[in-house]
Amino acid sequence: MLVTLDRLTIRDWRVDDAPSIASLANNRAIWLNLRDRFPHPYTLADAEAFIAMAMAEHPARNFAICLGDAAIGSIGIIPGTDIYRRSAEIGYWLGEPYWGRGYATEAISGFSDWAFEAFDLVRLFAMVFTYNGASGRALERAGFVREATSRCAAVKNGQIHDEWVYARVRTC
Repeated sequence: MLVTLDRLTIRDWRVDDAPSIASLANNRAIWLNLRDRFPHPYTLADAEAFIAMAMAEHPARNFAICLGDAAIGSIGIIPGTDIYRRSAEIGYWLGEPYWGRGYATEAISGFSDWAFEAFDLVRLFAMVFTYNGASGRALERAGFVREATSRCAAVKNGQIHDEWVYARVRTC
């Protein structure tokens, strides 16, 4: 898979992405905004295991966000099942040096366009901790709408947090 955007590309993971991803992902500020399955500290072994998992997916669902040829983050979907089979959750992260430059919006928008077609989806949604306003703004700029606030929905770093539910839909 290759999606070419204005400044970024989204592509399949490669084994040689592991060192740069491990370096960027080993950041508490990133971990605080993601699910607990994203480890902290984040080691080279964690990066290698994630990339191996992503490369073994058929169809692939997790991809590298790249600036030039360098992987600077990750984006992917978790497809729904049963009555939610035309929906998927989108997840993403960027290394902190790349925050605040519009890269997240560009990646989310371009990847969403691709995912709707590749997986025959009608709905993409994202869950965002309410303390992560930057992620919510990136989603909104990529065409997602905040649908709800899920109160006391998640535990992160030993505390219970509310989450925003964002969605982007195409014509049913």
